[in-house]
Amino acid sequence: MNKLELIQAIKDRTGLTKQESTDMVKLFFDSLTETMVKGDRIEIRGLCSFFIKKYDGYTGRNPKTGKKVKVPAKRLPFFKPGKELKERVDYPNSKRSSHKLK
Repeated sequence: MNKLELIQAIKDRTGLTKQESTDMVKLFFDSLTETMVKGDRIEIRGLCSFFIKKYDGYTGRNPKTGKKVKVPAKRLPFFKPGKELKERVDYPNSKRSSHKLK
C-alpha cells in the first residue's frame, strides 16, 4: 500500500473527503517525522515502535579508489514490529491473530 492508497482507504472507510483524508495522513506522517527528528521514540501499542539509532563516525574506505574516507556520525530511524503485528502476519487465519489492531 502506498500513500495514495492509504488516503483512498481512509476516504472510503470514514466518508471523509479526499482533502480531509489527505490532511489526516499528512498530519500523521508529519507528526511521526517531527518526533523522530527530536530523537524521541514513538510507540503504537500492538502495532510497532519507531526509534532513532545513533552511530558514531568512523574511517572507512572508498571501494573504488581504496582511499580512506571519514564517515560522519549519523542518526537513522528504525521500525520494530509489535507482538500483535508479528502474530497477525505470521498466523493470519488463526485465533492468535483474531483481535484487531486498535
